[in-house]
Amino acid sequence: MFTLVWWALAVTPWTGGGIVRRHAPGVAAVLYVGVLAVGVLGLTGCGSNAGATTTQVQVAPAAPTAAPKAVPSSSLAPLVVVPSGYLKSTAADPEQLSGPFTAELYLDTLSPMPAVDRALLLNASFGEGYQVFRVSPDRQKRFTLQLFKTGSRAKAADLRQGFWKQDVHSRSFAVPGVPGALTDARVEVVGSSDQMEAVAQTTFVVGTLVVDLTIRQTGSLQDTPTPDTALITTLAKQQKDRLARKSG
Repeated sequence: MFTLVWWALAVTPWTGGGIVRRHAPGVAAVLYVGVLAVGVLGLTGCGSNAGATTTQVQVAPAAPTAAPKAVPSSSLAPLVVVPSGYLKSTAADPEQLSGPFTAELYLDTLSPMPAVDRALLLNASFGEGYQVFRVSPDRQKRFTLQLFKTGSRAKAADLRQGFWKQDVHSRSFAVPGVPGALTDARVEVVGSSDQMEAVAQTTFVVGTLVVDLTIRQTGSLQDTPTPDTALITTLAKQQKDRLARKSG
């Protein structure tokens, strides 16, 4: 501040009678105001840092990293029955998953008719589902079990019927010990006209659960496969008995 005042005095001629302002009053006023402002700023520091201003930047703390989502558990896992000797699939095909599924996962990866099935699951008050996929040791047969937990026995019956109507069925067969089971044994063309697939399927209701079992086997026109109704009948009876014991 003192240096600037001295400079202001030095550039003003001395005439012996006082300070003579060579600029208009307005300009002089700006000069003195500027000197005062610089002086005030110069007094904010001290020592070798006099005249410097220090700004402290407040850095916001980083947002906490979201914890990884846990793999959903399922109350249905201990209830499933699988064919003896069959193996877990090593394929990356999502249709061959084994584990719990939500409504969205089912609609995205497993459902053949997502728009229709969305309404069916909603009307059934769907709670959770579980799928098991296995292949025979010779890789010829593929077993799938699906469980759907609904809001009531009546809703389970409606859901089963809604699913069943989506396919064309050929021939029914009896499942002793599982009253009311819907069944189908069919052979259908898959992909090219030279490839055939035998399908044995049954679905039934136990309490609030819809149970659907399917065994598929691929062959050719020259060696047409036969639906394995014997194995699926045995598995359906075992599955029904296990669910009845757990619910009872």
